[in-house]
Amino acid sequence: MANYKLTFFNLSYFYELNPSLAVCNSYFCKNFEHLIRITENNDWVIYCILGSIFFYVILLSAFQRDSNVKDFLTQKAEDTSNILLSWLIISVVRILMISVLLSQFVPIVPKLLLNIQVFDYQINKFGFTFISLILFDVLKNILTFLFYSSVGSVKNLKNLSLIASKYFFIESIVFIIGSFVLFYYPIDLVQYFYIIIAVFIGSFILKNLIYFFNQQNVLPEKWYYKFLYICTLQIIPVLVLWKFLFY
Repeated sequence: MANYKLTFFNLSYFYELNPSLAVCNSYFCKNFEHLIRITENNDWVIYCILGSIFFYVILLSAFQRDSNVKDFLTQKAEDTSNILLSWLIISVVRILMISVLLSQFVPIVPKLLLNIQVFDYQINKFGFTFISLILFDVLKNILTFLFYSSVGSVKNLKNLSLIASKYFFIESIVFIIGSFVLFYYPIDLVQYFYIIIAVFIGSFILKNLIYFFNQQNVLPEKWYYKFLYICTLQIIPVLVLWKFLFY
């Protein structure tokens, strides 16, 4: 205690001799919190990317009989095993990486969700985006099954699942790369957001063209059912989801 008083006395005496240093020290103490540079922890992004890669390794080795990427993308429906399970894994990985990519641009989380706390944790933008995409995908797939059942094309669902799995597999790899660039490279976020929008629009158009002109009977046979499916179960749901997330 004596040493502390002696030290404080010496410091006070030193400041009396050097008043300018005392002013600097006072300013520093008051603004210390503004001088600290807090770096954002993005380890969760790496965990998502590594988890996605891990699931794809398990998918190809266990569920696709040690197939490589080329074999998986070129195989036909009759040669494919575990189509439903493969489609489910790929869909979850795709939703996960889209959530990582879009959550940084979602403006707000609805107050209703902010009031929900689980073990003292609130839903952040990533959680909000992920839950929204999961619910969107579940509802969309249920409506797709009902649509195919109503028009007598249930047998085409197998081909639809296979083609969608292959396309979503490639798409999710692009999203993995895009997420890594977003969080670990110095980029202009506004320009990058426009690039993401362009990629999503281009990918969406290409996917529907593949569905429409594919020779494996992905869509119902009659042309007006094809247009009905693309308009009601592809275009409109995506517009509603975009409106929900960003407006």
